[in-house]
Amino acid sequence: MTQPLFPFVSRLLAVGLALLVSACSSAPEKPKASPLPVVTGGFKVQPAWKSQLGVTASHLLASVHGQQIALASAQGQLAVMDVLSGRDVWRINLNTPIQAGVGGDGRRFAVVTQANELVVAQAGQVLWRQVLPALSYTPPLVAGDRVFVMTGDRAVAAFDADTGQRLWGQQRSSDPLLLRQAGLLMPLGDNLLVGWGGRLASLNPLTGAVRWETLVGVTRGTNEVERLVDLVAGASRQGNSLCVRSFQTSVACLDGLTGRMAWSRPAQGHQGLDGNEQTLVGVESDGKVLAWQRSTGNPLWTQDALRFRGLSLPLLLNNAVVVGDQEGWVHFLSPQDGKALQRVATDGSAITGKPILAGQMLVVVTRTGGVFGFRPE
Repeated sequence: MTQPLFPFVSRLLAVGLALLVSACSSAPEKPKASPLPVVTGGFKVQPAWKSQLGVTASHLLASVHGQQIALASAQGQLAVMDVLSGRDVWRINLNTPIQAGVGGDGRRFAVVTQANELVVAQAGQVLWRQVLPALSYTPPLVAGDRVFVMTGDRAVAAFDADTGQRLWGQQRSSDPLLLRQAGLLMPLGDNLLVGWGGRLASLNPLTGAVRWETLVGVTRGTNEVERLVDLVAGASRQGNSLCVRSFQTSVACLDGLTGRMAWSRPAQGHQGLDGNEQTLVGVESDGKVLAWQRSTGNPLWTQDALRFRGLSLPLLLNNAVVVGDQEGWVHFLSPQDGKALQRVATDGSAITGKPILAGQMLVVVTRTGGVFGFRPE
């Protein structure tokens, strides 16, 4: 990973954002959020506890470890909570804003700060810090006594989890404009899976050597913004079956060990997916919730009653699809047909990241830092 690349990327990002702002200034007014749909009451959920973390952002995704969850705030709080009670197991203030996180293995937990620093903590104490050559939007991955990091230019590096020693780095030539949101970085067997632009790559986690690459997202745009096809965070894995989303382009399922494509279907979403052995669910950028048959990609249903409500990543439970919205509502939809079953309120600010299932507890985090535990019945 080389130092000069990131300022170049930053300038292009600024240009891209300026283009978007210019386009929005002449576009029609933002569509109004759909009114809250009538619920059937076919799902029961009870509030269990609430806590406070601090202002959060979409890059700050929680990680689940048995009956504990690890969370980070934009202001520098890193906390591990007990999901049954909502109480802190431990919490530290890093005294610097956090940009990406949290990754963990149940013992060590990693975040990346806005100062480009990779920070690894254990039992409420910082183990080590390592300066990165570029900002990261992707939660670090802690696995196999290593910490893996993907920076904004989609370079990947591995560090020793105990000492912070850099072990290897891998980088491919990047697109002229890069996506400022969490990318795909996850383990599957002895493979480290990485999203490089519209490609899914498998790396050897010990050396960084590339084993295979599969093209998932194909650009059809005419300008830099429209050609963004990065694979985004939030993949659904069932055994070797891996389903991913390419930004505003497609959803696809493939064999995560070989890269062999099972199916691909056009889709206009910008967030990840969730699923089980039979069903895959995702949210389009306009708030439509879609479900596909996992094995074939055939559409199962579409729910458009929550359009323009700024929906979160979805969570698929056995008896409900869970999504949060920009007003702090948590919606429960039928996994069979998408009908609205139930909804519960939080603090009125947007649900960030993804609803979390840890044990028998459902946890959501809001933009103003509320952490809410619910008990589905």
